[in-house]
Amino acid sequence: MNTTPTNQAMISPLAYIHPEAKIGENCEIGPFCVIEKDVVIGDNNTLMNSVTLLPGTRIGNGNRLFPGAVIGAIPQDLKFKGEYTTVEIGNNNTFRENVTVNRGTAAKGKTIVGSNNLLMETVHIAHDAIVGNGCIIGNGTKLAGETVIDDFAILSANVLLHQFCRVGSYAMVGGGTRSAQSILPYSMTARDPASFCGLNLVGLRRRGFTPEVIGQLHRAYQIIMGGGKLLENLEKVKEEIGMTPEITYILDFINNVSNRGFIRTNK
Repeated sequence: MNTTPTNQAMISPLAYIHPEAKIGENCEIGPFCVIEKDVVIGDNNTLMNSVTLLPGTRIGNGNRLFPGAVIGAIPQDLKFKGEYTTVEIGNNNTFRENVTVNRGTAAKGKTIVGSNNLLMETVHIAHDAIVGNGCIIGNGTKLAGETVIDDFAILSANVLLHQFCRVGSYAMVGGGTRSAQSILPYSMTARDPASFCGLNLVGLRRRGFTPEVIGQLHRAYQIIMGGGKLLENLEKVKEEIGMTPEITYILDFINNVSNRGFIRTNK
């Protein structure tokens, strides 16, 4: 990586790049972009017009940022006292128009967006959030501080996720869902109030999950959502199905979100 771009023709003369910013090879930077000091971006990134990268931003390779995206703004958290924090973004992500990603606070020190994600128009990722890999986050969705989105989750438009909540891998969250609790892996969650609606069958089949594994997941959630005590239900899952990788992930997920709880079936 060079401290200055090697192909000046790919940078609009109307863009502002701080002399201390580090820009990789073959980056396209459009008019009215602002890249402040202490910004590092890798190779083959495309910044369309009016993109803003603020101090503490770290971006990998092959990302596309559409007009109005703002990465690295200070947290919208009154506890933030100006401490040094970052935003760390992986490779091959798409940030559509007006996406905002705030940098971290003293709580975790950084906000993370992995690789191969699609963040649609006006998505907001708050301080210290973690977005995994291969996720799709729909128009207008807002993730509060210290939320976690595991790999290959899909959040539809206008989802609101409360601080500290987690969305499991391969979950599908319906448009307009408001959740103050975590959302289970492999699940479909929707309605108002938010409710567990079964497995994300379409998504699991598209991702190559076998009928045998899907059957195990279906039975596991039948037991977990059934009557009785949760701990007893979890033990029944272990005894009846066994500790496959998918079942282990579900049980670990539930144990790790026990403080806020998780979305269940509304009857």
